[in-house]
Amino acid sequence: MENRPQWGTRAGFILAAVGSAVGLGNIWRFPGVAYENGGGAFFFPYLFALLTAGIPILILEFTIGHKYRGSAPLSYFRMRKGAEWIGWWQLAVSFVISTYYAVIIAWAMSYAYFSLSKQWGDDPLSFLVGDYLKVVDAGQVGSIVPGVFLPLVIVWFITLGILFKGVKKGIEVANKIFIPALFILFFVIVVRALTLDGAIDGVNAFFKPDWSQIFNGKVWVAAYGQIFFSLSIAFAIMITYSSYLPKKSDITNNAFITAFANSSFELLAGIGVFAALGFMAMQSGQPIDQVVSKGVILAFAVFPQIINELPAFSAAFGVLFFVSLTLAGLSSLISIVETYVAGVQDKFNVSRTKAVAIGGGLSALISILFATQGGLNFLDSADAFINNYGVALAGLVEVVFIVWVAKELTNLQNHADAISDIRLGSWWVISLKYITPIVLGIMMVMNILTDLKTSYGGYPVMFNVYSGWLVAIGAIVAGFVFAKAKKWDKALYEIPQDKGVSK
Repeated sequence: MENRPQWGTRAGFILAAVGSAVGLGNIWRFPGVAYENGGGAFFFPYLFALLTAGIPILILEFTIGHKYRGSAPLSYFRMRKGAEWIGWWQLAVSFVISTYYAVIIAWAMSYAYFSLSKQWGDDPLSFLVGDYLKVVDAGQVGSIVPGVFLPLVIVWFITLGILFKGVKKGIEVANKIFIPALFILFFVIVVRALTLDGAIDGVNAFFKPDWSQIFNGKVWVAAYGQIFFSLSIAFAIMITYSSYLPKKSDITNNAFITAFANSSFELLAGIGVFAALGFMAMQSGQPIDQVVSKGVILAFAVFPQIINELPAFSAAFGVLFFVSLTLAGLSSLISIVETYVAGVQDKFNVSRTKAVAIGGGLSALISILFATQGGLNFLDSADAFINNYGVALAGLVEVVFIVWVAKELTNLQNHADAISDIRLGSWWVISLKYITPIVLGIMMVMNILTDLKTSYGGYPVMFNVYSGWLVAIGAIVAGFVFAKAKKWDKALYEIPQDKGVSK
C-alpha cells in the first residue's frame, strides 16, 4: 500500500492539469503566433502538431508518473538507474521559470488595480517601462521597485500557502476555484470585445487563411513550438501531477481532455484579443498588422491602450482582463513549484512543509532580482534561453531517451492501454519515435543558428551569456549535481502498489 498523496477526484486532477497548461502564453503568445504564421491556415499545422507531439508527449508523461509513482527524478530513476539526472534537469528548468513567472503575475495584479483609474495615462508603454518598472540598461540591477515587490510578496504568499495545504486540500481545491473562474471571466471579456466597433475586422484578420504559408517550414516549427510550450510538457509538471493519480485512472482520456481544453482556451483567447485589436485599429485609423503584438507589450501596453479607448465600462474590462492573467499565472506557478517540492521530498526524505519552505522560499528570494529596475531585461533573456535550451531541449532528450535508449515505449503503451478506454496505436508510436524527435531537432538547430548569428533581444553579448546561456547550461549541470548528491533510500527502489480503484 502506498502513502503517496492522491487527488480527491478525477475532475480535480484534470482541472489541475488544465490549470498548469493554461497560462500566460495562451493569452499573450498564441494569438500573435497564429496571426504571424498564416492566420487561419496556421490551424492546420497547429492541429497536426497537437496530434503528433502535444497529446502523445502528454500521454507519455502521464503514463510515466502514473506507472513509476514518483516525482520526475524518482520516476526516471525507477525507469533506468542512470536516468535520474533528466528529471533533475527538468526540475531545475521549472525552478528557473518559477523565479520570474511569479514577477509577471505580480505585474498583472498591479495592473488590475491600475485599471480602476487607468493609472497608465495616455502612453501605457512609457508608463510600463519608465513609471512602473523603472527599467535601466541591460546588465544593471538597480534598486528594488516597490510597486513590483509588494504584489510579488502576495503572489508567493498565495502560492506557498496553497502548496503547504498539500495536493488534495491545496492544489486541487485552488484549481477548482481558479479554473472555472478564469474561463468565466475570459468568456465575459470575449463577449464584451466582440461588441466593440471593428471587432469583426479583427476576428476576420485572425482567422483569414494565408495558404501560401502552409508550405513554409518555419510555420510548422512555430506550430510545434506553440504546442510544446503551451501544454506544460517537458518540465516535470505532468509527471508529478499524474503520480498522484489512483492506480485505476484513465490516462489517455485525461490527456485528450487536458489538451483540448487548453487549445479551446487558446482559441477563445485569440478571438478575444483580435476583437480588441480590431477595435484599436479602427480607433487609431491603422491597419490590423500595425497594432498586433504579443508578450509583455501586448498585455501591459497594448491592452491598456485599448482600455483607454473603450466607450463604456473600461475599468471593469481592465480589471477582468488582468485578474484573468493573474488566475492563469497562479494556476501555472503552483504546478511549476510543485515539481521541485515533490523532488526534494522524494530524494531527501523531508516533510512536505519543509520541502515547500526550502524550494519555494529559495525561489521567492531569487525572484526579487526580477523585481528590480533591471528585472525586465534579466527576465527577457532568461525566459528565452531557458525555454529554447531548457524546455525544448529537455523534451527532445526525454523522448529520445525513453524511445531509443531505454526502449520503454512498449512497456508504457501497455501500461496506459491496460487502464484507458482509448487504446494507443501506431499513431502514438510513430509520433514519438520519428515525428517529434525530428521536429524538435530541427527547432534546436534553428534556435542555435539564430542565437549564434545575432545577440538575442539586441542585448550586449556578455549580458546574454550570463543571464541566458549560463542559466540554461546551469540547469543541465544542476541535473547531474542533484543526481549525485545523495543515494535514494532503499525503500524507494521498488514501485509502490496501492488499492485505488477510482476511474
